[in-house]
Amino acid sequence: MRNNKFNRLLLFGFLGLMATAACKKSSITPDEPVTPTEVTPPGTREELTKDSIFLYAKELYYWNTSLPTYETFKPRSFSSNEAELYAVTQYSNDPTTGKPYEYVSGSAEPKYSFFDYTAATTGKTGALKADVNGSANDYGFSINYSSTDDLRVKYVYPNSPAALQGLTRGCRITSVNGRTSLTYSTANVSFLYDAIFGTNPSVSLGFTDLNNNTKNVVITSTTYTVNPILYTHVYTVGTKKVGYIVFNSFTNNATAGLNSAFANFATQGVSELIVDLRYNGGGYVSTATQIINLAAPIAQNGNIMFTSYYNSYLQNITTAQRKASILAHQPLLDDAGKLQTFTSGVNGKYATYADLNYSASSADNIERFAKSGNLALSRIYFIVTGSTASASELTINSLKPVMDVKLIGKTTYGKPVGFFPIRIDKLDMYIPEFETKNQAGVGGYYSGLSVDKDAYEDYKKDWGDETETYLYYALAYANTGAFPLTAPKTASLKTSTLPLSSTLSTEEIKSVDMRLDPNGFKGMIMTPHGKL
Repeated sequence: MRNNKFNRLLLFGFLGLMATAACKKSSITPDEPVTPTEVTPPGTREELTKDSIFLYAKELYYWNTSLPTYETFKPRSFSSNEAELYAVTQYSNDPTTGKPYEYVSGSAEPKYSFFDYTAATTGKTGALKADVNGSANDYGFSINYSSTDDLRVKYVYPNSPAALQGLTRGCRITSVNGRTSLTYSTANVSFLYDAIFGTNPSVSLGFTDLNNNTKNVVITSTTYTVNPILYTHVYTVGTKKVGYIVFNSFTNNATAGLNSAFANFATQGVSELIVDLRYNGGGYVSTATQIINLAAPIAQNGNIMFTSYYNSYLQNITTAQRKASILAHQPLLDDAGKLQTFTSGVNGKYATYADLNYSASSADNIERFAKSGNLALSRIYFIVTGSTASASELTINSLKPVMDVKLIGKTTYGKPVGFFPIRIDKLDMYIPEFETKNQAGVGGYYSGLSVDKDAYEDYKKDWGDETETYLYYALAYANTGAFPLTAPKTASLKTSTLPLSSTLSTEEIKSVDMRLDPNGFKGMIMTPHGKL
């Protein structure tokens, strides 16, 4: 139970209490945070922030029942906000593993939760990275090792600085800022991170392209619009038309591109679709529901797509608890991003998160199918890896009960929970606040979604190459109704199977992916909004 002392701390000392004046249209909160001056409990601004982090978690965290009392936890005793957040996330154990849901081996950062300090000062969600914001100011590419001495480009965003310098997926990196010894090691991974993903305004690269041409370029970081659709194509497989789309992130600017791509698939008579989510760590739930509705059978219209479940306290919150809830300090904005007057709400002034219905039976928490477009599919394939997370997994899990779904690659990341931002003074806090389950009641895939065809990735091929391992398996299944036992033999592969198996372990691949794709966002964002 919440202690009245803690409610008093929040009532008088909560640093994120917002002004009631109307906010700017582009803002996600009112203009300026106001610190009440009537009564202020002892403590610095930083200490009060730490109080608020813990007290919000006590109400919102999906596994809030495992958290100790304020007196036991002592939020002000932590050296930093990050240390406190990590501690909050390590109390709740997954019974299938015996370790916390947010435990990550060898890391002092939680698996899901994080802070975004940029949003509170600039209005832009900096910590959410370009992958979901739709714009970026970086080089626009990522890399990984194909083998210990073979560094390759994983992907390049169209029209990014890297793309304009001729970089494509599959290019072999031979030098970075003059260094030619790039063999896999902890030191070299750190060097590559600093050179390519640090604060440098430019990077010098030597590389060999897929036509075996050697090039030396200087790539300068500039602002560009992120297009998450990296590639589309339609293949003729026997009598079938099979569509292929590489989708790298559930950004907030993908609506038109997705509609166009799926309309083209429908026009060309595509009956089976390959959706490549191998590097897609998630993003906006609204974009996920768009893809689901574009792919789903029309017969599912009106049926449950997925349901969002909050913790038991929020699901059963009483009127009295709403009035005392710290969520009354989080404004619920309308679709234009403005405060909305709601005098019958808990604070009697404007709508807040405390006015929402968090019950699993509420229509607000049940997403239903609403078919869009004319694409009629008999089967859908998802290409996935350990980097495939959150909104990507939501898409897959929602379609599994309603159509033939095949997964190719590696077990996914495992994130069936999502969040919305909580503003606390100079930061936005993202912690798991809800879990999603499909119409069959299936969720809880904290260890990831398993694949139908396990295979290692081939970094040496560009998008669309029919001999690229993952694409090859999908097209082969479309042709024969079964997966081949081995990968294809090609000129660029010395062996027919597993280009990474003898060099990097699965855990090493995951570790390098995390380090050398730092702009990759793993999350599922569903910000409450709308009219009350």
